Amino acid sequence: MKKTIEVAAACIENENREILCALRSHHMSLPNKWEFPGGKIKKDETAHVALQREISEELDCKITTGEIICEHTHEYDTFIIHIHVIQATIIEGTLKASEHAKLIWLSKEHLDSIVWAPADIPAVEKIMKAKRSSS
Repeated sequence: MKKTIEVAAACIENENREILCALRSHHMSLPNKWEFPGGKIKKDETAHVALQREISEELDCKITTGEIICEHTHEYDTFIIHIHVIQATIIEGTLKASEHAKLIWLSKEHLDSIVWAPADIPAVEKIMKAKRSSS
């Protein structure tokens, strides 16, 4: 039976209403795929608490978290991921890519111009659809 991993991921929006996209490095699984930054939810942690911890560890920033944009389960070859994509805003610090190969800001309508990790795609689609319906 495949292991299910609970993950919290941040949809961080800047003052220009752009979304932070993180490129997985070559030593990570799914190298050269883009994702929302975040990580595993530890036992006894909520998704929001896990996300604040992970962003602090990975990007050296403090965030506030908002609503869950998308919750989704995706089955990879060797494991299953249950991802909680949560709205977030940076409140302190400057982004540093310690684990990712690259960080970029993209406008919502251009999120589909990069190659996303499969588990992140439903959230990308939801964000783009919401942007289209609001413009």
